[in-house]
Amino acid sequence: MFRTNNCGELRSRNTGEKVTLAGWVKRSRNLGGMTFIDLRDRYGVTQIAFNMEVNAELCEKARKTGREFVIQVSGEVMERSSKNKDLPTGDIEIKAESLEILSASETPPFTIENDTDGGEELRMKYRYLDLRRDPLQRSLALRHKLALETRKFLDEQGFLEIETPYLIKSTPEGARDFVVPSRMHENQFYALPQSPQIFKQLLMVSGYDKYFQIVRCFRDEDLRADRQPEFTQIDCEMSFVEREDVLQTFEKLARHLLSSTIEVELPEFKRMPYAEAMEKYGSDKPDLRFNMPIHDLTSEMKGADFKVFDNAPYIAGINASGCAGYSRKDLDKLTDFVKRPQIGAKGMVWVKYNEDGSIKSAIDKFYGQDDLRERLAKTNAQPGDLVLILSGDKKPMQKALGELRLEMGNRLNLRKPDDFAPLWVVDFPMFERDDETGQLHAMHHPFTSPVAGHESLLRSEPEKALANAYDMVINGVEIGGGSIRIHDRDTQKTVFEALNFTDDEAQKQFGFLMDAFKYGAPPHGGIAFGFDRLAALTAGKDSIRDFIAFPKNNAGRDLMIDSPATIAHEQWNELRLKPIDDEK
Repeated sequence: MFRTNNCGELRSRNTGEKVTLAGWVKRSRNLGGMTFIDLRDRYGVTQIAFNMEVNAELCEKARKTGREFVIQVSGEVMERSSKNKDLPTGDIEIKAESLEILSASETPPFTIENDTDGGEELRMKYRYLDLRRDPLQRSLALRHKLALETRKFLDEQGFLEIETPYLIKSTPEGARDFVVPSRMHENQFYALPQSPQIFKQLLMVSGYDKYFQIVRCFRDEDLRADRQPEFTQIDCEMSFVEREDVLQTFEKLARHLLSSTIEVELPEFKRMPYAEAMEKYGSDKPDLRFNMPIHDLTSEMKGADFKVFDNAPYIAGINASGCAGYSRKDLDKLTDFVKRPQIGAKGMVWVKYNEDGSIKSAIDKFYGQDDLRERLAKTNAQPGDLVLILSGDKKPMQKALGELRLEMGNRLNLRKPDDFAPLWVVDFPMFERDDETGQLHAMHHPFTSPVAGHESLLRSEPEKALANAYDMVINGVEIGGGSIRIHDRDTQKTVFEALNFTDDEAQKQFGFLMDAFKYGAPPHGGIAFGFDRLAALTAGKDSIRDFIAFPKNNAGRDLMIDSPATIAHEQWNELRLKPIDDEK
């Protein structure tokens, strides 16, 4: 056999045993009379000792091995004279008796260490080397553990894991689809699923009352740290449930996953309406690890002949406790932050409540100290605090204040990764209107039911209708989202009409679902968790890339295999497609 043990399991209790290990050379040290090799596999690192006086030929062979050589070593487990308390195997070493080089290695393009010298693009090009590093191996092991515990929990709750198709029909809702041309059906295309939404609803109609799937999904959209073109969901659906049934079930799942993987007991899940989240935190996924709410100051700040405020439809601010000592340079940096295009403010007004009780502000010429103190009482500012104020149209300024709040949370170290603040955001609007086209769009998706009593608004005032939808948010990250679904044909037809679907368009796109509702559809609802985001959150990380074995970069490219790529002319012909450049 290649090995009797892995490189992470031997301890002092194994002293005197004859063992065989195999793995990669992490590093070697030539100390003259002795040579030491740190041998690594995914389980850990074990030190191998070669003694020139005992076996000079073997020691010379060891000195010829380089980083990332794959070797097999046999020998006796010995107690180390100089123990390494940073390694689980640090009390022992292997007194080498034989060495075989299984595979030589060129010098890697970057050091394969926890703190590597390789840039992100380089490491993605050589992803198979990057995956040897401990941080990534721990990340993928955590992902594996989360998947196992998910299946264990849902199985115990009576859920069935059922696979749904990857080659489906393109639909006009949501992000852009990835499309796949059909060779057998000229000028027709499959789409890769953005989610299994339709199929899991059809499974409820089919009588499978508890479904789940850890499923790959695809969206052709701009990328960022927590978004990939292909990603994984924990996708779930239940029949004969109301909203509270779903929330209770999947709150228990979240508790189980964090408890079983990182031994964290989640605190109570708060419930917060969407409108409150936007008013107080400027986000539908508020980070509640720290307070610092947004205060609407529109009525308080008007009427002092300060035109910026007097002409603004919305004025609001946050109170950064203890920040009155910020310098002008600090304040200028914050102003530059809110003026970034992705934040969208034109400027910022600051007010310092100094420790001595005096007030200094950027608008002293318009407001006296007592006047400001009275007008800003709503912010609960005390001596030593700093109030930051933005003004403009309400919706974009709420978003900007939400981003400013998070920035201050980062600066003040209030967003600690080992703290967890979970909540359910509920009662989303059914629809939102596109600013450019004026068209209504479903805020979640068009299969979401309205909350009880809002059915009549779908026809008369659709923008006032609230959806029976919910998002699980932890530490400012949307971990999962779902809703109670529409299960009757008439309501579904009304929603399609509100979205400006003609009867023919609705029938063409979703006729199979409408037809299914004719044959006894149970009340049902569900949720989908972003599995990659959940893994990153559990590990206290912002980026999901380290939790995906082979991710894409920000341009949607796989630098390792160089995709996407062109295809051969013969493939164009088989698909009956015309290449962009026939000469190629």
